[in-house]
Amino acid sequence: MADKRLLTIQDISCVGQCSLTVALPIISACGIETGILPSSVLSNHTAGFSAWTFFDLTNEMPNILAQWKKEKVDFDAFYTGYVSKAQIPIILNIMNKVARPGALRIVDPVMGDNGKLYAGFDEQFPEEMKKLCNGADVILPNMTEALLLLGQPYTETYDQTFVEDTLKKLYALGAKNVVLTGVNFNDGKLGVACFDGKQTQYYFTERINVAMHGTGDVYASSFAGALMRGKSILEAASIAADFVVETIKATMPDPDHWYGVKFEKALPYLIERLGS
Repeated sequence: MADKRLLTIQDISCVGQCSLTVALPIISACGIETGILPSSVLSNHTAGFSAWTFFDLTNEMPNILAQWKKEKVDFDAFYTGYVSKAQIPIILNIMNKVARPGALRIVDPVMGDNGKLYAGFDEQFPEEMKKLCNGADVILPNMTEALLLLGQPYTETYDQTFVEDTLKKLYALGAKNVVLTGVNFNDGKLGVACFDGKQTQYYFTERINVAMHGTGDVYASSFAGALMRGKSILEAASIAADFVVETIKATMPDPDHWYGVKFEKALPYLIERLGS
């Protein structure tokens, strides 16, 4: 029986510990063969640096798909991150053409944070992202992305009723499971809320009051790896949340390391958790 193989589709930020430079090592450390499809190449990520270079790989995606078809390459799962509006129909076609039976679709609808769209995304982008979320086995939005998908104004304060109403609306977009990240009820904890169309389950960790780049990618990548290892949605969500906390703790002693988290130092923790 062939080993499980996952394809992750997102950008390469050459420096900055995010996107593919995070996804490939983390998912590989989970014991899952990881293929990559770069959506673009950046010199560095767009948060905190003064400028960046950008090269769009949209036109190369159909050529890569054609070669994979010739070589009979296929995948057990797809995990998408930072992609452009024009790439979404291409990605949906790729998922249809090189999927093994029952292949999972994990969508991190990377669009923004702290109530704002990321640089380079226009106001129409959330509507296109809905197409990628429709039919996904799991979507992993933060609160900003959730409200962008729903066309609702951003709010930093909310209660459990608001969260569960948001989950139901996201589920109605067509995903089979919703994992809302960064849930915070102002009680010193930070966590996730998982919804499968029937029940909501929560998992919280200690809240560390520091802001670090790349933690969303670390979360989604470790979630995807754990899910591929046979963990349930809640188990994968919990392991990923704990792993992010460990990466933050590993980074905090170095105040000059502002551009990402030292996830490499926490990989032994992740591997140990997956073995249990």
